[in-house]
Amino acid sequence: MIVLRRSAVFLLACFLLVPDARAWGPDGHRIVAELAQRHLSPAAEAQVERLLAPEHTRRLADVATWADDIQDDPSQQALWKATRSLHYINFGDRDCDYQPPRDCRGERCVVEGLAHYVAVLGDRSQSEDARREALKFVVHLVGDVHQPLHAGYRPDKGGNTYQVQFRGEGGNLHRVWDSGMLRTRGLDWQAYAQRLDALGMVALPPATGAPFAAWAEESCRLTRDIYPDGHTVGAAYVERELPVAERRLRQAGRRLAALLNRALG
Repeated sequence: MIVLRRSAVFLLACFLLVPDARAWGPDGHRIVAELAQRHLSPAAEAQVERLLAPEHTRRLADVATWADDIQDDPSQQALWKATRSLHYINFGDRDCDYQPPRDCRGERCVVEGLAHYVAVLGDRSQSEDARREALKFVVHLVGDVHQPLHAGYRPDKGGNTYQVQFRGEGGNLHRVWDSGMLRTRGLDWQAYAQRLDALGMVALPPATGAPFAAWAEESCRLTRDIYPDGHTVGAAYVERELPVAERRLRQAGRRLAALLNRALG
């Protein structure tokens, strides 16, 4: 079981290594959630609606950014500090082979975070509040683990310290991936989700080993090729990499739906 309390020294060490915990940006997370919502089983959809009723919503997209939003809520600072490192994973090298003692010390990474919250969500003996919180974390962390720069191996804090020029402005590669490239479509998140859903069922790599670790390894392998030459993100880069980002969104949505159908069906 994940121990959510850590000493102040441990937390400080995590902050020095952590990439920006926000992945995909709000639109990307809502797209993943909406894609999943459209493919829930009737039983799972009923459970989602029941769990989210106290949040005054029935839709996964409405809670998709909650796990990031708590960092700006003074009343949720303890939870944010305890869960911040669950949004990402730092692999040891470009082999992208998940080794828990090295890559997820103390179970403080997105792989083990997902395992923990999926278990809570599916445990009917847990309180409704605990399962509701778990649902919100699961929706968000599935998105996070599919964002390549939340599962990299380079010492650049998930691309946050890798500076680039994009559309005539300076920034970093993480921001380009979490929202910059997606915005080039000129779509709001609802229209974007509709566009991606209309493409049909996305292909998934063959399942091997523990699924959450495999998803992180997929993201890690993608980071080998997404760093632009010359620190400039131009039209050719977007043309090549935007389909990759969109495929990850579609895969995240499909896998989130399947995960919720199993846990709540």
